[in-house]
Amino acid sequence: MIRFVRSSVCIAAAAVAFAISPGAQAPAVYAVKGAKLVTASGAPLASGTIVMRNGLIEAVGADVQAPADAIVIEGANLSVYPGLIDMGNAAGLDAAPPTAPAFRTLEEAERWKRSIILRPELEAARVLRPDAPELSRLAAAGVTSVLATPNSGLFKGQSALVNVTAPADEPQIGAVADPRRGLQIVRTPVALHVALGGGGGRGGGYPASLLGTISFVRQGFLDAQHQQLERQRYDKAKTGVARPMFDPSLDAIQTALARTLPVAFEAELAREILRALTMAKDFNLDPVITGAREADQVVADLKARNARVIFGLDFPARSRALPPDADEPIRELRARANAAKPPAALEKEGVLFAFSSGSIQQPRDFLRNAARTVKEGLPADAAVRALTINAARIAGAADRVGSLEKGKIANVIVTDGDLFEDRTRILHVFVDGRRVEVEAPAPAGRGGRGRGGF
Repeated sequence: MIRFVRSSVCIAAAAVAFAISPGAQAPAVYAVKGAKLVTASGAPLASGTIVMRNGLIEAVGADVQAPADAIVIEGANLSVYPGLIDMGNAAGLDAAPPTAPAFRTLEEAERWKRSIILRPELEAARVLRPDAPELSRLAAAGVTSVLATPNSGLFKGQSALVNVTAPADEPQIGAVADPRRGLQIVRTPVALHVALGGGGGRGGGYPASLLGTISFVRQGFLDAQHQQLERQRYDKAKTGVARPMFDPSLDAIQTALARTLPVAFEAELAREILRALTMAKDFNLDPVITGAREADQVVADLKARNARVIFGLDFPARSRALPPDADEPIRELRARANAAKPPAALEKEGVLFAFSSGSIQQPRDFLRNAARTVKEGLPADAAVRALTINAARIAGAADRVGSLEKGKIANVIVTDGDLFEDRTRILHVFVDGRRVEVEAPAPAGRGGRGRGGF
């Protein structure tokens, strides 16, 4: 259970929950005093204080003093981190495609199919459900922001960086209230998302093969280029030429063709990643690779194309339907054995990367699986950056979130130990500087399963 804490009582306990007073105003000032500060933007401070006021980090450092009006959390033996960022999650989005209508003609059926798989104009920020419980529950795992990403179609739509909870409504006197979802948006749009590998069509429709998928995506970019040329010709001629067709889907691709909006290609296997990089080169796109299960096999190509990577932490798991003594293909055994190794290779070669939850069902396994990458050779400080400042950089929001720095949004978590230790608990979570009550589960060893493993 997660909710904002409302209290006017000062406390000085590290892990004691605040009392709930439904009618009180949420306190505006907090300070965590004498804690280890893992800033993500520089070397950790062994002991310091962070002050949060009006949703922002007011001060942070070894010599900072807690203000007299602050609710103080004594931080001895505690660690403070920037809030974690999940760079791929559809929680809280109402982005499901519409049900198929009754078709009268073949043309109507084909137009409907096109609308299902070609949806670049879909903006996650417009279909976010404010205060969605499946989004806010991520705070218990230390996740304070997600890259909200539509999850169906080939051209899936445009992602937005959003906070997992919104602050309380301000009183509206003599004015029409602002849209509530706007309180959670950190940056929009972030990227145009395209599914390129392995999936084929959705719902049994066209395209039903990998070749068809690749052809459709390529044709989408070609059609958008043609639309652009037709518009330019029409605007120049003014009269005497046929007007170009209005097509919001093709218009939405224009920013990607202009390299003002990155294109996030969903590609898991090495060959799929190479296809995505080739397509990005052919259309002069700014590429981000998501999923990236075999990114370590093509790390030189990723670096050469200056591609960023959003590595999926939804590791493959043995199917529960298999008998204990059943044989498995060697490729599946190898995939499971190597699942957590690519981030170390990306870090070694200087490729900017972050983490996404992908198909993980239990929020706690996002951090557990990140800890697995540390056990497989990724330096712990690099894993922290992947979960925080590097994610913010890829999202184009490093000036707003991702590190403990003065002036940034106060998305902060407090733990009772190192972030990647098995028995570490997340004690306090702040989103936009407001403390969110987290009823943490009992300490347990890490080792989240992954796809289909829950």
